[in-house]
Amino acid sequence: MARHGPERRVERMTDDATTAAGTTGTLGYEQARDELIEVVRRLEAGGTTLEESLALWERGEELAKVCRHWLEGARARLDAALAGPADALENGGTATGSD
Repeated sequence: MARHGPERRVERMTDDATTAAGTTGTLGYEQARDELIEVVRRLEAGGTTLEESLALWERGEELAKVCRHWLEGARARLDAALAGPADALENGGTATGSD
């Protein structure tokens, strides 16, 4: 019977991670980053079973993807903003893009 307790806890953790992974698309950068920091803290602290550690690792990977997606989007917006006015001026337009 003692064996069933941890298994149930791992199943819940996996279910939570799966449910949360389905909602990672709605997480903002700061939310994903903060949760990722907590996942890393828990992994570094130790004291979890192998299954719990794997579930945390998988959640961390999902959160890292969310953060990466937000950062790539921010980089693209910055690149576009920096390139936009210069491109318009080089092509004979104005800095606002109107002719």
